[in-house]
Amino acid sequence: MRKKLMLILNPVSGKQQGNTVLGKVLETFSTGGFITTVYFTEYAGHATDLAREHAKDYHTIVCIGGDGTFAETVSGLITAEADCPLGYIPLGTTNDMATTLGLPKNPLRAAKAIVLGNTRPLDIGTMGDEHFTYISAFGAFTEVSYQTPTANKKLLGHLAYMFEGMGKLGKLSPIRVVVQLDDQPPIEDDFLFGGVVNTTSIAGVVKLDPALVDLSDGLFEVLLVKNPKNFLEGSQILGEIMTKNYNPEHITLTRASRVRFFFTKPTAFTRDGEDGGKHIEVEIGNLKQAVTVFIP
Repeated sequence: MRKKLMLILNPVSGKQQGNTVLGKVLETFSTGGFITTVYFTEYAGHATDLAREHAKDYHTIVCIGGDGTFAETVSGLITAEADCPLGYIPLGTTNDMATTLGLPKNPLRAAKAIVLGNTRPLDIGTMGDEHFTYISAFGAFTEVSYQTPTANKKLLGHLAYMFEGMGKLGKLSPIRVVVQLDDQPPIEDDFLFGGVVNTTSIAGVVKLDPALVDLSDGLFEVLLVKNPKNFLEGSQILGEIMTKNYNPEHITLTRASRVRFFFTKPTAFTRDGEDGGKHIEVEIGNLKQAVTVFIP
């Protein structure tokens, strides 16, 4: 019996590459035993709406687009309480989640991996009423992902994030914050950056050791970077992050299933590379193994 597959396609992602490969992807799914219905996204958040409204009518869900499309689709599956597996055919600029999952960047190879049917569970984060798949963060570089002009992203790729971030390094103000990790004693300090992540790649540039990251253990990796005393120390910290040589005097890397942040003033967050709003208090939780995703 052929299985019903729901394909959510972001038609503008990855220089509209999805439109070009759609025919071959559909052929791959048909040969693999699926009957596919295609849904095109028309606005931000549409993938969430589509998955929430229709996911329970299908055996398998697949999205084609960037990490934002993937995150929206995940949110729709969770709110629909649908337990069907999710496939991701990555397009777009950085594809952090695809890199972490080891997905092929070639769309047809990614489609074939879905047909083969290998899956794994994936933890999903909560931030208030919202979900995120791989990062919720504040501070340096977090605004870059959604403020860097799209033209720059397409032209420079990963370097666009670094150029924008370096340009802001000397203009950053200390962010005073109290951090509560599970039931541990609270940490209070001035931080340059704070990130709650479930990924080995951030903006395609910052890499975490895959041996340290378990995507389905119910725990986040929490990265806290202290505010530098001067530009020289800031450059040193940036180098430590890029080379994964974390000096404990500058950088804390730990794990937790629940993280709470308390700020002295409204602080901007990014959630999966998009604007996550400004907050005085934030509580982040972990939905252990909330979705099942196809992997090679």
